[in-house]
This record gives sequence, structure tokens and C-alpha cells, in this order.
Amino acid sequence: MGNIKASLARLSMLAFLCLLTACAATGVREATQNSQLPRRVELTQTPFFPQDQYQCGPAALATALTAVHIPATPEQLTPEVYVPSRQGSLQIEMLAAARRHGAVAVQIPAKLEAIMQEVASGHVVIVMQNLGLSWVPSWHYAVVIGYDADQELVWLRSGPYKRQEMSLSAFQRTWARSEYWAFVALPPGQLPASASADDVAKALVAYEKNAPVSARKKAYQVAVEQWPDHLVLLMGLGNAAYAAGDLPLAATSFKHITEVHPESAAAYNNLANVLLAQNQITLAETVATKGQSLAGSNEKLKAQIDQTLVEIRQQKK
Repeated sequence: MGNIKASLARLSMLAFLCLLTACAATGVREATQNSQLPRRVELTQTPFFPQDQYQCGPAALATALTAVHIPATPEQLTPEVYVPSRQGSLQIEMLAAARRHGAVAVQIPAKLEAIMQEVASGHVVIVMQNLGLSWVPSWHYAVVIGYDADQELVWLRSGPYKRQEMSLSAFQRTWARSEYWAFVALPPGQLPASASADDVAKALVAYEKNAPVSARKKAYQVAVEQWPDHLVLLMGLGNAAYAAGDLPLAATSFKHITEVHPESAAAYNNLANVLLAQNQITLAETVATKGQSLAGSNEKLKAQIDQTLVEIRQQKK
């Protein structure tokens, strides 16, 4: 009986391991069978910064920034992203540092296919891996620079290796331990190949806090061309255009929001301010009054629209 129980236990464990293998293989299979992707891509011109101990974050970020012609070195980035007490770099600091240096940092979908889409579009991808075990983690940042779908291989700038080769299945396992965390760092005006409108909008809202007005405007313009009815992107474009003194574009952006998102009281308020700046006083008052009726119980927004109406009526005198 003991032998039978032992055999059953081994069989159960074998079945469990087979299930895990099948799960891991599924993501690889889906990605490599995507007929929309080239079979093999390698971004051979990607720069390489060999890392010092625990310095994989600065090295990976310097690689990604330099790849899009934003000058950076690991030495410059270390004070920005490296946390000595953790002997490593936090994910939030990696994103923030990319933005401080002028890149739009966009997290991409948590799937292998997204990485391959980005690489096929000429974008290197920073990924976080756990090269150890769940109970003895070894966190590591690397930069994906290529793949071979037929051979099921991926190539990385990683640590001391200029061209580290891994099987896609091994890469996916180590990447999965970070919950598939990955991002691209792109100059304003370029869009990721795999991210959604919401992903890009979230990235641009974070990016614009320290970005020059001209860069904000350019980034939002390109995003709106891709997703012309997205509320956050349109609002961002209108605000950036207004800040840049481009009143016609600001007016067009806010007016379009009132057409495709007619419940947006903020859009009416912003449009009223642009119309006031264009000396269209009567129309500005009409638009602001409409926004006031839509503000509902949002006391902060109502106060902003009330102030807009005060300024409009002062201008009428």
C-alpha cells in the first residue's frame, strides 16, 4: 500500500509539473505563431553598458535612453534610480528617471507578444526578471533587443553580456516572477506598438509634469492622431496647446471633447477659457454656463467654472 501511495504522489506531481510547463509554453506558442510579426528581429545597433554589481537598473535605463538618442550613462543615472539599502533600483524610480530625461515611459501589456511587437517596431524593452527563486530572489533589469520566433530565442543586453541568448520559455519564466513588468522609453512623438490608449494616456499624464510645453504638445498630438476620441488624450492636447499659445488647436481639441464626451463639464470650462482668450465673449459665456449645468455635485469644478464666468462677465463690461 505504501508503494502504491508513493507512486500516486509521484504521478500527481508529474502531472502538476506538466501543467506548469504547458502554461508556460502557451504564451510562447501564441507569440511565435503570430503571423503579423517578423520571424526574426535583432536591434544590433543598441548600445551596451556593462553593469557593475547591483547596477543593472542604471545600465538598462542608459541603454534604452541612448537607443533613442537621449544621452545618458549608468554613472549619471545611478543617483536617480539606485537605492543602496535595497542594493538595486525600484520600478517606480526607473519610470520616473526615464521621464526626467525626456522620454515617455510606457508600461506595456504583460505578455510576451507585446515585447516582440515592440522589438519588431524598433523599440528596445526594459524588463524586470527574477533570476533566482521565489524564496531566494535575484531581481535583475535587462533590455530585450531581439528574438527568433522559429528558434524560440530572445536576445538581451544583460549585466556583463552584450548579447545574452535565452530560450523564450526560460525568459518568460524569469519575467513572470516580476508579474511581467516591462516598459519602453520613447521620445515624445513616438508611440509604443503594443500599448493601449489608456496605457499611453497614463504615461503622458506622468510625463507632462516636467516636460517642456512643446514636447507635451507634440506627444499628445501624435497620440490623438492614433486615438482621436480619447477623453484624457484630447484634454491633454487642449491644455498643452493652450499653454503653448496655440489657441486654435486648443479650441478644436476642447470642442471635439464636447461633441464626443458631451457630459464633460471640464471640457466646457476649458473651451470657455480659450474662447475668452480669443475674445469670443458671448460664446464663451454660453459654453461656460453649459459646463456649470453639467458640473453637478463636483464642488471644485463648479468653483472653477464660477470663476471662469466671473472673468467672462468682467470682460463684457
